[in-house]
Amino acid sequence: MPLSHFPPQLKLFVRDWLSANNVLLKGPEGHVLVDSGYVQDVPRTLELLTAPDALGSEPLAQVVNTHCHSDHMGGNAALARRYGCPVAIPEGEAPFIEAWDQVALFLDFADQEADRFSPDRSLVAGTTEVWGGLEWRILAAPGHDMGALVFHNPERRILISGDALWGNGFGFVMPADFEPEGLKAARATLEMIAKLDVRVVIPGHGEPFTDFEAALDRAMRRLRAFEADPLRLTRHAPRVILAYALLHRKRLPLAELPAYVERVGLHREFNRRYFQLTPEAFAEWLVTELEKSGAVRREAGFVVPA
Repeated sequence: MPLSHFPPQLKLFVRDWLSANNVLLKGPEGHVLVDSGYVQDVPRTLELLTAPDALGSEPLAQVVNTHCHSDHMGGNAALARRYGCPVAIPEGEAPFIEAWDQVALFLDFADQEADRFSPDRSLVAGTTEVWGGLEWRILAAPGHDMGALVFHNPERRILISGDALWGNGFGFVMPADFEPEGLKAARATLEMIAKLDVRVVIPGHGEPFTDFEAALDRAMRRLRAFEADPLRLTRHAPRVILAYALLHRKRLPLAELPAYVERVGLHREFNRRYFQLTPEAFAEWLVTELEKSGAVRREAGFVVPA
């Protein structure tokens, strides 16, 4: 990605699939970090932030989130403690954060973790914020997360898209039994994004990209496939959640996987509602499907990320 696509006050930390990308916006009004990564990766997040070409010894004025899944808000508490800075979250996420809702936030329900924090303010769709000396339009982007936002700077034609649009798709959407409006909302979000004037997209995961229309086309084709066969969502979501847990845990013993899928709420619920398999058969199905996609492999009695 040519640096000319980014203004000098924007510093991007491309992470991985465990921690979302972080965007540092440095400005006279105070330096702002968009998304804070997974709690397990806090030491690396702080290392990146305190590098001489990032914050160095300067303060952080605010942390903001595109949405409140663990890979985007897991470092909020640590950064608030380190810098004494406020945290701003999407307005629609506030009730779940206040209650620390383990199901809505996909925490222990999906075998994920985050340190609890108290937000200081809400980001409201339809408003404008100034970060890094640039005006950012705050836009509702439900679907993968029904409270999610994206941030658009029309002047530089930059879109911080969170998990609403990646270079090759978007974040998983829950089946209608769990989120009745999920697919419809994901379509509306992609249609909204398509109307924006965008030169470069900074996704929640993966490298930034400029092939905006091609990425939208890939995302819409993926969405249409889910719309044509909604049962695909029931097969897709538990695979994604297990693959993510493996990034966190590094490996899981194959012999313990049946007990694991019974213990983790999301897997237990998906199996009960859609598969009705024994825990052993459901665990085997998950691993086999992830092997086929190249996401995991079996190794010396363990399943590990590939």
